[in-house]
Amino acid sequence: MKIAAIDIGSNAARMQISSVLTNKNKISFKKVEYVRFALRLGMDVFNKGSISYESEARIKKLLQAYQLLMELHEVDAYMICATSAMREAENGINIVERIKSELGMEIHLIEGEQEAELINNVIVLVLEDQQTYLHIDVGGGSTELNIYKGREKIAAKSFKIGSVRLLEHKEAPDVWKKMQSWVKTNVPSHENVIAVGTGGNISKLFNMIENKKESKASLKDLEKMRNYIEKFSLEERMNRLQLNADRADVIVPASDIYISAMKWAGATEIMVPDLGLKDGILMLVYETLMNEE
Repeated sequence: MKIAAIDIGSNAARMQISSVLTNKNKISFKKVEYVRFALRLGMDVFNKGSISYESEARIKKLLQAYQLLMELHEVDAYMICATSAMREAENGINIVERIKSELGMEIHLIEGEQEAELINNVIVLVLEDQQTYLHIDVGGGSTELNIYKGREKIAAKSFKIGSVRLLEHKEAPDVWKKMQSWVKTNVPSHENVIAVGTGGNISKLFNMIENKKESKASLKDLEKMRNYIEKFSLEERMNRLQLNADRADVIVPASDIYISAMKWAGATEIMVPDLGLKDGILMLVYETLMNEE
């Protein structure tokens, strides 16, 4: 069996096709195809409030390409989720309806809380009992913060701040204070807290850090890498650091969110599992298929 997840974010759209493997009654997903494309919908929405005609045309072309790949892989089921940029766009619902009519593909516009819940379903698999965690998921348009005690989520909040929104200076002036207040209020001050980071920017930062443990990086190393990247121009980041163009300009703003949240929580280390929204969508697709049998 093959299933697929498509995540249309504010910065990029991703599709992952995975085989469902069964071993001793345990289910796992093996990635067989992964395609990422920088749509940059947040540039339109956070500046003008709507998605341009040109961007809509690109969305349709990309989904047609994804559709062909899924046909070639003989995918049994898939799900498309769109996050902050498309759900905030004045014409987001109209675009969803046109895509459904023209391509027969249904896009689910999900709220920040739903996004966090989908990610939660896979993040809990890597958490340990008794430990307190602050999960930080930074997207292009929003940041989801979740606090866990062991594998139980005890608090969650979505904030309208993300890498593209920061790049375009479209974040609300008081959002930093609100986020800090929420972390200070909800993170137990007397406990050792480990941060858990998800999202493309923290994955790239983590991979660029040399002196790190197998699964964790220190706050100090994270700050050092952030400052190192900031010294380079966009062209140097692409050529010398080999960052994609759509990563080179947002990685520093994104890192500021991770670093700030860690400091507010008193976390000195961050785990960066190779998991995210697409993995949560895959889990939902599989569970839906099983429930239909």
